[in-house]
Amino acid sequence: MSTDSVDDPDITNDYSTVIVPVDFSADTDHAFQVGLAHAKSPESVHLIHVLYPLDFVSPGVLIGDVTESERETQVESKFAELKQRFDAPHVVTNILLGDPGTQICEYADAQSAELIIVPSHGYHGLKRLFLGSVAERVIRHAHCSVLVLRRGDAD
Repeated sequence: MSTDSVDDPDITNDYSTVIVPVDFSADTDHAFQVGLAHAKSPESVHLIHVLYPLDFVSPGVLIGDVTESERETQVESKFAELKQRFDAPHVVTNILLGDPGTQICEYADAQSAELIIVPSHGYHGLKRLFLGSVAERVIRHAHCSVLVLRRGDAD
């Protein structure tokens, strides 16, 4: 099955629950589009965003400029823009808190998901060592199939 284009005739749209974790990077639109192409219906797509917990000693928390509710409001606004742009108002959205790789897998398990679609940022070398790889963690721990999308700017 090719994943280079969502117009590919080999792509089947028979998954009843598709999880699409998004970070609102440049690859978000493509991941959402592929998720919609693989799902039985837009209602079968779950867009999720995982927020790292705010540390009580973070400068924004100490000063009082950043709160969990403000962060969630920003994410909800981005979800609304994305759903409107793709004319998919019935897509399920959820905001999770914690380690992205772990939260994505736990959410997929709780939803009995059949597919997780993860954009790859393609970090290598020291950057990958220090930042880790959400896609790699999801591949290792997910109970269902995982489709890792090639970066849009990959060679």
